[in-house]
Amino acid sequence: MLHRGHTTYLEQARQLGDVLVVALNDDDSVRRLKGPERPINGAEDRAAVIGALACVDYVTVFGTDTPIPLIERIRPDVYAKGGDYTPEMLAEAEAVRAYGGELAMLDYVAHHSTTAMVERIRWDAPQPAERGAGAS
Repeated sequence: MLHRGHTTYLEQARQLGDVLVVALNDDDSVRRLKGPERPINGAEDRAAVIGALACVDYVTVFGTDTPIPLIERIRPDVYAKGGDYTPEMLAEAEAVRAYGGELAMLDYVAHHSTTAMVERIRWDAPQPAERGAGAS
């Protein structure tokens, strides 16, 4: 579920270099990291939506729990991550530093997360008993 936090991060990341490559977790790795009810949309759909954004040059999908193998292969000059992380939280930080890459922590966008969006949708959705109320 693409939201303002994502687009803000992507626009900030684009300003850090000449080309923006976005790497997305595949569906299995999202489930391992976020739980069985995620992802909301499959990798193919997520990649298509992200790829349609003007600030994004390339999209790739990886199946590992961290992007370390992809980072070691692509070796980006700048590796950007959302501001809700710190370099110490990132398993991939050492891989980026090992070849001389730079870590960039983007500005945190408060109150915009997929988890929060899903919770709002669940909270606002009528419960089964409510949907059938009044029907005979």
